[in-house]
Amino acid sequence: MIIVDSALKAREAEGRPIRVGLIGAGFMGRGLANQIVNSVPGMSLCAISNRTLSNAQRAFADADVKDVRTVTRPSDLESAIERGRAVVCEDPDLLCGAGNLDALVDATGAVEFGARVALKAIESGKHLISMNAELDGTVGPILQQYARRQGVIFTGCDGDQPGVQLNLFRFVKGMGLTPLVCGNIKGLHDVHRNPTTQRGFAERWGQNVHMVTSFADGTKISFEQAIVANATGMTVTQRGMKGRDFEGHVDELTTFYDVEELVEIGGVVDYVVKTRPPGGVFVLAAHDDPKQRHYLDLYKRGEGPLYAFYTPYHLCHFEVPASIARAVLFSDPVIVALDGPRVDVVATAKVDLTVGDEIDCLGGYKTYGVAEKYEISRKENLLPMGLAEGCKLARAVERDRVLTYDDVIVPQDRVCDRLRSEQDERFAISR
Repeated sequence: MIIVDSALKAREAEGRPIRVGLIGAGFMGRGLANQIVNSVPGMSLCAISNRTLSNAQRAFADADVKDVRTVTRPSDLESAIERGRAVVCEDPDLLCGAGNLDALVDATGAVEFGARVALKAIESGKHLISMNAELDGTVGPILQQYARRQGVIFTGCDGDQPGVQLNLFRFVKGMGLTPLVCGNIKGLHDVHRNPTTQRGFAERWGQNVHMVTSFADGTKISFEQAIVANATGMTVTQRGMKGRDFEGHVDELTTFYDVEELVEIGGVVDYVVKTRPPGGVFVLAAHDDPKQRHYLDLYKRGEGPLYAFYTPYHLCHFEVPASIARAVLFSDPVIVALDGPRVDVVATAKVDLTVGDEIDCLGGYKTYGVAEKYEISRKENLLPMGLAEGCKLARAVERDRVLTYDDVIVPQDRVCDRLRSEQDERFAISR
């Protein structure tokens, strides 16, 4: 961030701001719009696309942008951007194809819609900064292949917990330690929460109730930690991760893991509930050099063999502009899949499901997602959570049982299914 703010100030002084297009104007999208417009020198939010046009207009209005034009044609979009006039539209393809936008941000959280946007953006040569963990955790590795071939960046973002973990991971690794646990700190985890139980919280904060439910039922954290695993080469030790309620300090987590096991499997992703400080992330790491272990003890990191490092907060949309600048100015992605997927997120019945039931959206009433090793997901033909919406039950499934492809009828002609099939073929496992 230190180098980023200086580079952005230079772009501001030169009159060459990074020109950004935003896709999605929900709770996070509106926050990001306000942040870029009012707090980020050297960056300009030029256009917002949203399926409900009034929400895109609201995002600019909330940021006190008064002169906003609605467009439907590429030429009108590019002309408005050149004149410095803010633009809204319904069609995200307009933003993907705009030659005078430097980067796009996906703030939707929708898998099928996000898959279409990602492909179009990458094919159009646009850097894409994704706040869509659900998409990344489902087909991120294959999208990464597309992006590399096109010479563009497809990355998660600063502020979201996966990005904060990767920043910390890089920091710790850069000091010569070996990260062995990447962890996420939660305040609540109850797999049977649903939109009815979470409606009050969502209304209090003005958030989407399904997104709030996905936080509570563990779906979101499963996607987040899958992304971290795919970016670090780590794995999970069991379905759903270990996960534990622990009301102590994060420093005390160093005693909860078997270091030899961690080294043998290459590290794990995990989460804890109620641990202090709340709302942050942690990395547990080891050091091979006894001389450096002596210094770590002096610096109050303990005697080892594991040492705790943590960031006590994640500030979501406040930090995303740094991700945009890192991609555009330094070709430095925040978090990307190394190669093939290590961890998958699989659909699990939240209630007893009967033949003919149609699975509702993420954070809904019917299913929740849990993290599982990718090879197990493939061998057992498990249904990815990111593909579950819209599937119809071909046979009954009991509550808390994972679903397989054999349990459901998958909708036809979805881009996300095509990408997933391509990903599974590209990164085939031995059976």
